[in-house]
Amino acid sequence: METLKILFWILLIIILYTYIGYGILLWIMVKIKRLIFIKNNTKIILNPLPEVTLLIPAYNERDYVNQKMENTMSLNYPKDKLKIVWVTDGSSDGTNSMLGGYDNVQLFHRNERKGKINAINRVMPHVKTPIVVFSDANTNLGLDSIIHIVNGFNNDKVGCVSGEKRIVNKASDSAAGAGEGLYWKYESRLKKWDAELYSAVGAAGELFAIRTELYKEVEPDTILDDFIISLRIARQGYMIQYNPEAYAVENASANVKEELKRKIRISAGGIQSVIRLKSLLNVFKYGLLSFQYISHRVLRWTITPLCLLLIIPVSFVLASMEGLSNYSFYNIVFWLQITFYVSALLGWFLENNSTRIKLLFVPYYFFIMNLAVILGFFRHIGNNQSVNWERSKRAT
Repeated sequence: METLKILFWILLIIILYTYIGYGILLWIMVKIKRLIFIKNNTKIILNPLPEVTLLIPAYNERDYVNQKMENTMSLNYPKDKLKIVWVTDGSSDGTNSMLGGYDNVQLFHRNERKGKINAINRVMPHVKTPIVVFSDANTNLGLDSIIHIVNGFNNDKVGCVSGEKRIVNKASDSAAGAGEGLYWKYESRLKKWDAELYSAVGAAGELFAIRTELYKEVEPDTILDDFIISLRIARQGYMIQYNPEAYAVENASANVKEELKRKIRISAGGIQSVIRLKSLLNVFKYGLLSFQYISHRVLRWTITPLCLLLIIPVSFVLASMEGLSNYSFYNIVFWLQITFYVSALLGWFLENNSTRIKLLFVPYYFFIMNLAVILGFFRHIGNNQSVNWERSKRAT
């Protein structure tokens, strides 16, 4: 009984810390830092602005080429200093011929499809500008995003600057849209505090930039290229800054099935990343960066979903010993879990019946996220996750 109670409290503390406690602790630490160090709100504008390469990896992006190029050419950055580079990896839908119609685009194409990171590895030796900005073909950038990104490099200790990913929210959004939008709002807040405390923990692939000289070739089977690239730069002693004024906008996943497919891939890539970045687990060597990395990423991708699974039978046994009908603490925790998962089930049922109750989409999306981690773990150990990615369908 005592052993079971100790296990229960270990599981509960890990769960609460991962999803709530770290955010609270991070906020407190940031507040303390602000009291000790007076924050300088003066924005330093680089003058003159440096040359920048906007690198857009693509596979069969015919539907987005014109939209992306229209958005790119409308960006508020000197046209003579913005080099537009597309690298198309095995595209066969006419993406290349469409890009051939733009005389300001440098196109790198190879017929063989080998995945996004292979395309990036192939083109990076040709990038000669001091800063390279990565962006996806299916996202639109805020008009001043490149300027905001570039100005993040006014500090020599900054090696990477991440923009904000924004999800288009509509009143008719599915569970995927409502859940994904809420998740990214919370993530953006954590990233902002992480960066203010010391360094953001990873960059959003939709929009991030690095000092070109810091890029090192990444393993060809890497799934989360943006995460590995940015964290390896941080491991070199540089900071990852986060600027929500630089943002990329994209639609939410079309439905939960598409979102689950995307999350499973991310989770498999997360496990792969934790293994490849295992040196960052050394708090004695990397200090605050390790603390942030473990708290914000490692726990979510490893033991916390397992804790969520284990605490159900553990709390049930403890509650049963005291009688399931009384109001003991273990009973309350057990029935709260049951209520939560029933709400997730109801959210799934309503989603399939095209009924929109967004309050129920939160537990449903949370459940899907953690289910994806478990499925992603088995996909990773089974070596069943291809580096090639079929893009999830997005809401229109």
